[in-house]
This record gives sequence, structure tokens and C-alpha cells, in this order.
Amino acid sequence: MARINESYLNLKQSYLFDDIAKRVAAFRASHPEKNVISLGIGDVTRPLPQVCIDAMQKAVQEFADEATFRGYGPDRGYPFLREAIADGEYRSRGIDISPEEIFVSDGAKSDCGNIGDIFAQGNIVAISDPVYPVYLDTNIMAGRQVKLIDCSGRTSFAPEPPDFHADIVYLCSPNNPTGSALSRAQLQKWVDYARANEAILLYDSAYERFIREEGIPHSIYEIPGAKDCAIEFRSFSKTAGFTGVRCAYTIVPKALFARSDSSEKVSLHALWDRRQSTKFNGVSYIVQRGAAAIFTPEGRVQVDATIGYYLENAALILSGLREAGFECSGGVNAPYIWLKCPAGVGSWAFFDELLNRAAVVGTPGAGFGANGEGYFRLTAFGSRGATSEAVERIKKLMSI
Repeated sequence: MARINESYLNLKQSYLFDDIAKRVAAFRASHPEKNVISLGIGDVTRPLPQVCIDAMQKAVQEFADEATFRGYGPDRGYPFLREAIADGEYRSRGIDISPEEIFVSDGAKSDCGNIGDIFAQGNIVAISDPVYPVYLDTNIMAGRQVKLIDCSGRTSFAPEPPDFHADIVYLCSPNNPTGSALSRAQLQKWVDYARANEAILLYDSAYERFIREEGIPHSIYEIPGAKDCAIEFRSFSKTAGFTGVRCAYTIVPKALFARSDSSEKVSLHALWDRRQSTKFNGVSYIVQRGAAAIFTPEGRVQVDATIGYYLENAALILSGLREAGFECSGGVNAPYIWLKCPAGVGSWAFFDELLNRAAVVGTPGAGFGANGEGYFRLTAFGSRGATSEAVERIKKLMSI
């Protein structure tokens, strides 16, 4: 009889957002008269930028002509998109990233999990608590030892380098779920830690386009020494509404090395390239044409308008919650608002109260780790009307 990967038995019974979806579905089935508003899962609601639609429609037409038809594309992504990313996101900020160091993929979530393929099982992995569940779950699946870093209110939800050794560290800034963003000085401490410990930083910057405050880096590579110790993940999902289209990219610098069991230095760029060419056939040409349109002048204007819309939602949620007496953070450089539950009320109890009494869906902080207990996450990705209505329902609930 075939044997299973026993590490899967160490996972929680279900993925956080699957559990939430089941609870909401059951509530809707038993209360069809209720208008449920979801500020839970970080799914976008605004249409794709028109420039992306136009580019993808044009690309579709190319498939109707034998002369312009395309089959399998490059595993790393088409040069036109990788060049646009290198120029638009890195060289424009004075960061020397070449198109060859950019790997286009179908999502940052996929890459954050799949990157573990090129690292040994015996690595010690450090992950913040609270944390996006994918970092933790994929390393549990791989059977790695995971050590947690305190990222609670004590540290203003900003992880600090630990006093223990780690081989791999996951960082997310702006952070999901807490909405906090790391400063240049804070990131420098992490780069210094990684270099001193010969560790690799796995830096998730999927929400960098939401950064509005000065002094908050948009890329880990703005920090001196980071190209020697960091891999960066980026996504078009939250930037330009590609949650249902799927496109992202990962930066693996050619200067990045790790050691083999025989202490030989091995290029992580070469290993990731080998992994992708074996297990991944690339993102569709049509989607990549849509993604490249983001970097046109028109695309930037349209994306900025969408990001601005969501940040206005975030400001609306923040002000409303504070009026209702909540202690909350985030929502300034990120689309997430992290609030403290009423005294004595647990995260899941607050979830049930909001759902049953206000028909509003959020995400229990306990689902992101032990330090998330007693906290709750709301997203700014709803429509303006739904967001405003949800805030009013919460305020009314708290006034009863």
C-alpha cells in the first residue's frame, strides 16, 4: 500500500479561509433574507484596469491568426514583461535587478509555498506570529522545524530579529494580516541578521503598491546587502485586480547562494530556474500582455486610481471603528485593518457575533497564529457602498 507524507497529519484540519467559507455558506443557507457583507478574504472587487482589458483582448486576437499564434511560452516569462518589471519596479528606484533575475508565475501564494522545493528539509524556518497561513502550512507539509517570532502588539506588530539561529526567514511588508509596514531601519536589521546567520530572507511584498508613507521601502533590495540574502515575491493580484487572472513574479538574484551538504556554494537562481522549468509551464501569453500594460503611463494612472479607492475604504473603516471604540491599526500602507476584539471576546467568538448579529464577515486573528487571538482582520477590498454599510452595522452593534 502507498505511504503518505506524514507531515500533512500535523496540519490543522482545514485551511483558515476554507473554514470561514463553510461557516458563511451555512449562515446564508439558513438566513437567505440576510444581505451578508464580506470584508474577510482579501479578494478584489474593482474591475481590471481598462488598459489591461484592451491588451488582453488584442492578445486573444493574435491566437486567431497562424502567423501570430503562440504555444508554450518561456518558463521564466516573456521578455517583454520581465523587461517592463525590471524597468518599472526596480531600475526606476535605482535598484539593479536584471530581467534574467525575474521569474513570472501564476501567483505569489504559489511561489511562497513552492520556494521550499529548493531548500533542505533540515533548515530551521523562522515565521512571524501572527502570519499568513501559507508560510507556516507549507513548511509543516515539508516536515521542517518552524520557530515563531513574536509579532504581537508588544512590538507594534513588527517582527524583530530573534536571539536564535534560523536558516530561512519569512517576512511580509506591508503585512498580511496586521497591515504594519517595516521601515528602512527595521529591514536593515533583518538583512544584517541574515548575513550574520547565512540565512535567506523570503520577502513577500505583494502589497507594496499600497505604501504611502515616506521611509517605507517598496522592495527589500533597497536595503544594502539584500541581494546577497533575499528572495522577493510580488503579485499583480492586489496591485491590479488579477486575483482571478493570476500573475505574479519572484526575484531570485544571481548573487544569491546557499550551501550543499558538502558545504559547496550553490546558486539559488540556478536551482529555482531548474525547478520552474521542470514543474511549471509558464503563465499564458494573454495574461502576461495584460500584466505588461500595467507599466504603461495609462496603466499606472488606472492602477493608482484603484489603489486609491481601496485606501479610501481603509480610511473609512479605520475612522468608523475608532468611533465605535475599537483599538485598531493598519489601513495606511496596506488594505488590511487589524482591530482588537472587545474585552473578553475571542477572535472566533467575535467572528460569530459579527456574522450572526450584523451579517458582516471578517477574519479571526486566531487563524493567523496564537498572537492573533483577541484580534480581528477586516479588508478594504469591498465596494464603497458595502464597506460603508458594514461599518455602520458594526457601529450599531457596538452601541447596543
